[in-house]
Parts: sequence; C-alpha cells; structure tokens
Amino acid sequence: MSDHITQARPYARAAFELAREDSALDAWSTMLAEAARLTSDERIERLLVDSQRSPNDKGQVFVKLLDELLPERGANFLMVLARQQRLPALALLSDLFEAERAEFERRVSVEITSAYPLDEAQKDKLAQALKRRLNREITITTSVDETLLGGVVIRAGDTVIDGSARGRLARLSSVLNH
Repeated sequence: MSDHITQARPYARAAFELAREDSALDAWSTMLAEAARLTSDERIERLLVDSQRSPNDKGQVFVKLLDELLPERGANFLMVLARQQRLPALALLSDLFEAERAEFERRVSVEITSAYPLDEAQKDKLAQALKRRLNREITITTSVDETLLGGVVIRAGDTVIDGSARGRLARLSSVLNH
C-alpha cells in the first residue's frame, strides 16, 4: 500500500497544483472522484489490465467517459497517467488530492463517536471547540458506540482524542498498575 501511495502522491500534487493555478479545485475534485469511481467498474478494471490495449487507448477511454467533467488541462493529465500506467491508482490519487485540498483550505473532517446520540447543541459546542483547537474549518460526522459507557472519542486526521469513560478507565488502570 505504501508503494502505491509513493507512486500516486506526485501525481496528486501535480493535479492539485494544476487545479490551483487554474482556480478550478472543484472541477478537478469532481473529475478525479468520477475517474476513481470508474476504476471500480468491472469493465474498466478489465480494460486497465488488457495487455492488448495501448496506454494511449486506455487514456482515451477515460477522456471520452469523463468528457463533460474535464477541466481545462484534465484530458492531458489523464493521458499522462495512462502513459505512466497510473490509471489504476486514480482512487488513491483522488483521495490524496482531496487531502491536499483540505490542507490548503484549512479544513478537516472530524468523526465523533459517542455513547449516546448527540443533539445539535452538543455538536455545535464540540465543533466550535475543535475549530479553535485545530485552527481549521470543521466538518463533523457522528456515530454511536454504546460500549463507550459515556463521553466521546474524536478522530481528526491522525489526531485521536479519547474522552470516553472507557478510555479514562483504561488510563486510570494503567496508572494504578505501574
């Protein structure tokens, strides 16, 4: 997996720079997301592994399928990916592009897991606190895990804040056992 990330990252950065230069972040996000979705179609999967089809042919299929979604330099970018045999990495490339975009726009998606459903006031309070702490615009998704007993677990990128009763009890147990 890390090898795929290493291979996809320079292309994601290049796509991001092209999108930024053209003030077309939304168009590039849409194109890459749709291209990524295409790679999961079984007909496209067969095309990508077909040794009888040239990289140029494979790239042209993507260009035709994405025609109306292509930003100004999108077709050229897809053809470069095809020539470098990176079309299968489009899903990962799209994810990396979105991560670059979120960093540029100072946005972060936060997943909050709680023991009980949160009401809107609780969500708003958590969103404001996280916005201050992370210095980012926040998008929240919530879920319920009844095994937490109480409190919340917050995941924002690589950051995990465990404020659950279960987490606190585990930390207390660890301190007492040392």
